[in-house]
Amino acid sequence: MSQLPQIKIAATYMRGGTSKGVFFRLQDLPEAAQQPGPARDKLLMRVIGSPDPYGKQIDGMGGATSSTSKTVIVAKSTRPGHDVDYLFGQVAIDKAFVDWSGNCGNLSAAVGPFAISGGLIDPERVPDNGVATVRIWQANIGKTIVAHVPITNGLVQETGDFELDGVTFPAAEVQLEFLDPAAEEEGAGGAMFPTGNLVDDLDVPGVGTLKATMINAGIPTIFVNAEAIGYTGTELQDAINSDASALEKFETLRAHGALRMGLIKDLDEIATRQHTPKIAFVAKPADYTASSGKRVQAGDVDLLVRAMSMGKLHHAMMGTAAVAIGTAAAIPGTLVNLAAGGGERNAVRFGHPSGTLRVGAEANQQDGQWSVTKAIMSRSARVLMEGWVRVPGDAF
Repeated sequence: MSQLPQIKIAATYMRGGTSKGVFFRLQDLPEAAQQPGPARDKLLMRVIGSPDPYGKQIDGMGGATSSTSKTVIVAKSTRPGHDVDYLFGQVAIDKAFVDWSGNCGNLSAAVGPFAISGGLIDPERVPDNGVATVRIWQANIGKTIVAHVPITNGLVQETGDFELDGVTFPAAEVQLEFLDPAAEEEGAGGAMFPTGNLVDDLDVPGVGTLKATMINAGIPTIFVNAEAIGYTGTELQDAINSDASALEKFETLRAHGALRMGLIKDLDEIATRQHTPKIAFVAKPADYTASSGKRVQAGDVDLLVRAMSMGKLHHAMMGTAAVAIGTAAAIPGTLVNLAAGGGERNAVRFGHPSGTLRVGAEANQQDGQWSVTKAIMSRSARVLMEGWVRVPGDAF
């Protein structure tokens, strides 16, 4: 039996926000993987090290968590008013599939820097010193993201004093604007609130009837009250991720919420849709100790939020879920807004397992329908390694 040698593919390993992933320019992928389909999925899974029944991704670039099992493909955009197209692939860890159903808000912070450094942006658009504005078409959900990338001496500035809870070291701040963030999900009719309600009664067998805010903004998200499911909103990862019955309950909640949102047609479909929708629980402010040992006081935040990602409690907060939080907080009457004290607001600071995060949103109501023009938050990004990834020649 002949053995094919490994092939090498130009790639960059980057941190964006509280996530990290392997970034590719579309033009650098093997020809078979330059189009959507099985070859692309197989290649990306092999790069990351999935599927791995051991759940460790030892034979790949993945870090065995939802935050570190990610891939990004960037190309020059032919869409008017945009610089690059950005496609995000969430690679399952122990199963053989790549979920293309949503965006990664954290890695969105790294797309602009990657595009500039990778020669995908017209050099005339990049100042010698200042801020470069990169208009990104998020191809998974068909939305525009505007990244404001700091530039020093003609190069992307990566170091700085911006601190982001969930990231150990400070870096340069990258401000992101998510324009018209209500997600146009298939089956949801493009509505921000696909059921037509700010709060619904969600019947979940084995759990009961829960109040839920189901919103398409940033990423489809189901919000429930922490106390309604036996939590306080101050939980850290181990409290939930070590509890198999809790994980099963959250997945059941997520499946029934997805069905009500029109994202799936029957409950069995949820098994092949791990990335979306997200499920999160909210609570009023309370004191707690973050995973780093940092003390978060009730007075530091407007509310508490914990969110599940790929079947586990996230160590901080997904960027897209932060957009959903900011959007829901800006609309009086949602569970997120009520947990934050109710009323009108254009920004919210929430507590998550690693600390706190602020996100802003501009909401308005016309003819009884809510819309959000943009959500704004700051992240940071940094190149961790660049060069080539290698995969066996028969991997795809």
